Amino acid sequence: MNCRHCNTPLEHVFLDLGFAPPSNAYLSAADLRAPEQYFPLKLFVCDQCWLVQTEDYSRSDELFTKDYAYFSSVSTTWLAHARSYVDMITTRLGLNAYSFVIEVASNDGYLLKNFVASGVSCLGVEPTDSTAAVAEAAGIPVAREFFGQDFAGKLVKSGRQADLIIGNNVYAHVPDINDFTAGMKTALKPGGTITLEFPHLMSLMRLNQFDTVYHEHYSYLSLQSVKVIFARAGLRVCDVEQIPTHGGSLRVYGCHADDARADGAAVARIRAEEIASGLQDLATYERFQREADKVKNQLLAFLIEANLAGKTVAAYGAAAKGNTLMNYGGVKPDLVSFVCDAAASKQGKFMPGSHIPILAPKELRERKPDYVVILPWNIADEVVKSNECVREWGGKFVVAVPALRIF
Repeated sequence: MNCRHCNTPLEHVFLDLGFAPPSNAYLSAADLRAPEQYFPLKLFVCDQCWLVQTEDYSRSDELFTKDYAYFSSVSTTWLAHARSYVDMITTRLGLNAYSFVIEVASNDGYLLKNFVASGVSCLGVEPTDSTAAVAEAAGIPVAREFFGQDFAGKLVKSGRQADLIIGNNVYAHVPDINDFTAGMKTALKPGGTITLEFPHLMSLMRLNQFDTVYHEHYSYLSLQSVKVIFARAGLRVCDVEQIPTHGGSLRVYGCHADDARADGAAVARIRAEEIASGLQDLATYERFQREADKVKNQLLAFLIEANLAGKTVAAYGAAAKGNTLMNYGGVKPDLVSFVCDAAASKQGKFMPGSHIPILAPKELRERKPDYVVILPWNIADEVVKSNECVREWGGKFVVAVPALRIF
């Protein structure tokens, strides 16, 4: 296998989580009687451009299917983040009724609905029918396609280029990152701006967030790797912000390479921080497997001890990161009896691999588990606040990443 960006042969394993099914391939009761497809879940690091990437086995059309079950609007925290971003970027760029905004991977319209409400013309690009239909029902125009150079060329032929291209938590999800980036270059007006948000590789490594590794994430990105990828496409990172979403993300601002804007001071500062953290040192990557195993083993020890003591354990949030954690640990319903999730699209289904049943949140009050493991640790505060009832019967919450915490 070669690097998806620079084509360098990949020799250095960063993380090996064995075999697992796609993390968003939730199962029906009928599916439990059929074979389940597993893929290797292994990451490599390129020692030339420092892009971290999954081993090639699965295709995007096998992962992002028409019944894709992730709906962004389920999280109130994420909705608030989207509103805040739209307010900020509208003011920063002076967007108005004459502007045109594209969001790639627009999901169920969680973000673009704010532009629609303010009268800014926009278009969502979303290949999954289930989420695109929800956005269209809310009056948001959606192109049901995968974004890339071909789609961008169609836009240009129709006389449309964007003042702003948004990609929130999509850049890591594209198998051909060079084609995707070239598409942004083509679709961007002269003087236009790109903003991409993605989990920062530095945060993943510092905070042991190995559960954010899954097949739908083809790439794990640093500022350095994004700068290199942008440069090849004729783009430039002109500014960057560190934001708290998903356990520590970057929001990069991109523009055409010949744009007159000077680079913000944060670009050099964060690059220096990455270098100081060892992101261009192979030894840093080689140490990470031990840290991931430590988290897995701590969780398993807790679950086994609780089971032997006759305690009941449930989980909250049938998130992709939870599926990675459950499958790497080999956790089954004997250790975690059920998981609650607010998304109606997941309720009544089963977690891939572990086959833990997914129920509505009201089941916590009905079943009164002794412990609730919060799988989407990035929204732990939101989960605790909406499920304070657990305290009524003496139940406790548990978070496994970056280290086991019972509270």
